[in-house]
Amino acid sequence: MSEPLSFHDELPVPGTVLSTQDYLRTPETNQVHELWRGVLRVAESPTSWHQDLAFEIAVALRAHAQLHALGKVWVAPLDVILDHDRALILQPDVLYVVQDRLGIVRDKVHGAPDLVVEVLSPFPRIGSVVERVDCFAGHGVRECWLVHQPTRSLEVLTFEGGRTTHLATVSALEEVPSRVLPDLKFRLADVLV
Repeated sequence: MSEPLSFHDELPVPGTVLSTQDYLRTPETNQVHELWRGVLRVAESPTSWHQDLAFEIAVALRAHAQLHALGKVWVAPLDVILDHDRALILQPDVLYVVQDRLGIVRDKVHGAPDLVVEVLSPFPRIGSVVERVDCFAGHGVRECWLVHQPTRSLEVLTFEGGRTTHLATVSALEEVPSRVLPDLKFRLADVLV
């Protein structure tokens, strides 16, 4: 049996093949790193507009979740281990876990969040949107919001039994319908700067 990889202070280069255990032994970084079926993927820094929007959405979700003791919200980079054995670890821009499932959150998130938000950049930074959505659907995420920057619209997808359903696409001025947070009153326009 071979020795486990040891990176100490050096991050492996993109494309390196790693097990989940090897990945979890790499040094901490603020740069988005994901493990896609054992292959390390690294994203370049997002734009300030992307970061501002992801942060404001997280703040709005967090305020609602805290007010009603519903769960907790986190922002990337935070590892979400969707499949330990298949070395599948993603870092959604924003994620929400309901109160009675907070046990999946320790040093990392060990399982599917209930809601993920992806602020889409004009040029995809890491993987394709289709593969990410399929991955979320197949690993137990219940809902995904795709924020489209150029059109200032938000698409809501729900997942059940590995299948994706398009719930709605709303403009910045319309309330976002959510099955995970049905009482949430949120419009993209409220957080756009």
